[in-house]
Amino acid sequence: MSAPKRKFQIGPLKRQNMMDPNYAHKAWKILEEGIHEIYNRNISELSFEELYRNAYNMVLHKFGEKLYSGLVSTMTHHLEVISKSIEAAQGGLFLEELNRKWAEHNKALQMIRDILMYMDRTFIPSTHKTPVHELGLNLWRDNIIHSAKIQTRLQDTLLDLVLRERTGEVINRGLMRNVIKMLMDLGSSVYQDDFEKHFLEVSADFYRAESQQFIECCDCGEYLKKAERRLNEEMERVSHYLDAKSEVKITSVVENEMVESHMQRLVHMENSGLVNMLVNDKYEDLKRMYSLFRRVPSGLYIIRDVMTSHIRNTGKQLVTDPERLKDPVDFVQRLLDEKDKNDKIINLAFNNDKTFQNALNSSFEYFINLNSRSPEFISLFVDDKLRKGLKGVSEEDVEIILDKVMTLFRYLQEKDVFEKYYKQHLAKRLLSGKTVSDDAERSLIVKLKTECGYQFTSKLEGMFTDMKTSEDTMQGFYASPFAETGDSPTLAVQVLTTGSWPTQPSATCNLPAEILGVCEKFRSYYLGTHTGRRLSWQTNMGTADLKATFGRGQKHELNVSTHQMCVLMLFNNADRLTYKETEQATEIPASDLKRCLQSMACVKGKNILRKEPMSKDIAEDDAFFVNDKFSSKFYKVKIGTVVAQRESEPENQETRQRVEEDRKPQIEAAIVRIMKSRRVLDHNNIVAEVTKQLQSRFLPSPVLIKKRIESLIEREFLERDKVDRRLYRYLA
Repeated sequence: MSAPKRKFQIGPLKRQNMMDPNYAHKAWKILEEGIHEIYNRNISELSFEELYRNAYNMVLHKFGEKLYSGLVSTMTHHLEVISKSIEAAQGGLFLEELNRKWAEHNKALQMIRDILMYMDRTFIPSTHKTPVHELGLNLWRDNIIHSAKIQTRLQDTLLDLVLRERTGEVINRGLMRNVIKMLMDLGSSVYQDDFEKHFLEVSADFYRAESQQFIECCDCGEYLKKAERRLNEEMERVSHYLDAKSEVKITSVVENEMVESHMQRLVHMENSGLVNMLVNDKYEDLKRMYSLFRRVPSGLYIIRDVMTSHIRNTGKQLVTDPERLKDPVDFVQRLLDEKDKNDKIINLAFNNDKTFQNALNSSFEYFINLNSRSPEFISLFVDDKLRKGLKGVSEEDVEIILDKVMTLFRYLQEKDVFEKYYKQHLAKRLLSGKTVSDDAERSLIVKLKTECGYQFTSKLEGMFTDMKTSEDTMQGFYASPFAETGDSPTLAVQVLTTGSWPTQPSATCNLPAEILGVCEKFRSYYLGTHTGRRLSWQTNMGTADLKATFGRGQKHELNVSTHQMCVLMLFNNADRLTYKETEQATEIPASDLKRCLQSMACVKGKNILRKEPMSKDIAEDDAFFVNDKFSSKFYKVKIGTVVAQRESEPENQETRQRVEEDRKPQIEAAIVRIMKSRRVLDHNNIVAEVTKQLQSRFLPSPVLIKKRIESLIEREFLERDKVDRRLYRYLA
């Protein structure tokens, strides 16, 4: 048999509690003495290990409460002594003493926290008491910062230093930074309540008074410089010794007192406000105003409204001034200069702000359309540039000019009127061979096509096609038997498709017999090779080269218009002709004939005819002679007629009527398209939809739309609803 197994149990070692009843008191006395020595900066003789062990044992043996309360009373005692020391400091030494004592307190607090680390980790969390470091800060706050004799003095001292710095004195920023950081370390509420709140109030008072002083004695530009400098100073002050969160608050104070309170007065300041800056291109001042005003609510709205009003007023004066309207090219150039000027301001001063760009665009659209002749003048400007103004200009510069023209074109509400004039001017350039660059012509047509679509430019492109086809036709004519004309004049014909070219009234003109013969031969050739076509001669659009012999046998080759040729050929059989005789012989319309005679008799250096009596204008009873004394250093002399000019008022009215007639089918087509898809629609919505569809070409008036609706009802495309008379129905 085996012996029974024994069970062994291991228990904790039982020791007799031999702790001295006065242990806690003795341990605390050692710790208290250590804390005193730390505050008195006599730490060389201290054993931090012994101090830590005593604090550890006190907490371990449940004397944590005694340790914590003893710490509070000991630190409070020392801080009361420190408070008296700080209170006693006079003048500038006050902040230095406060800063020095704060630094010493922080060092002492660090050592005390290390000694009481075990209490910090165990006793304090379990009893929800304030940790040692935070306790030290709170005691400093309550006994030093909130001391009755220190609190107000500290505020006043700090605010006085800020004021002295604002008035140009140099202060100890390092000391300020340390003291402000102390307040921040004590908690955001301490910094805000004991300094920031008062700082902002005093600052508002300071800048309110200073801004009032500045606004009375400075012009707008100087005031803005001072405001900007103050704003930068405050931001710099924050970066040197204030809480970063104070930047938004103090800049808001400066913005409110120095900018927002005086915005209206600044922008409207006489001789120096916003309008003066815009007129005199004061980019730096404008940039400064923009950067300051954008910081406050509605600041940019004020600048934009004043700028818009100024641009509209300037533009209105420009487009309605009768003197400016005398020269269309100068008129458009001034518009472009005004646009460039304002673009530069927006780019350099207003940060290329899109809202300002939009305001500029709406202003230009407003005043350009105040003048009903703007489309004509823009076309005349293009005509001038493409005839002579772009000679010797690089391709890049040509594109820049054309892009600027397109910018003005976009502002036009009556783009179809521009098209009408542009077609007339392009026709004259092409037929007279006076265009400076085919590439430039085509480039502009591409731009117009991109802007307005294929329909807008199809006829313009057709004009170029006709010019190329005409070259091939003339080659065919001179290769045919019809061209055997002996000594007859050489003929160059451009055959124009009626629909593509501007409709010209077939002006009567009796061609000389020599020319008439060769013209008939070309007619026979052309109609023989093309069936079902009809030719009508546009003598008002042609040119001719004549060989002429003047007095003393001086010979020249004259480049003239067809009308001028008809007049000059009359002098082969007469020495003297009156205006009446010339008119009867040629049957050229009076306005064309007068312009033609004027260019040959009244232009210095080109006066191949003499006129009696001599004057600038052509009268019914004037007489004309060949100028035997005419001379020129050139063999070839170009006698130009007056090139494309602004139309007279009756001509302008006639063009307007033609445009109005062209608009009718476009409006009707838009109405039909809309009604076809909607079937039933009320009057106001039809007007809105038609305007929306056609605004890329012109703005149809509601009255005109109503008339076209009535016309469509008469022709049974639409009908009125029998119940609601404002409703229209589409009739399939």
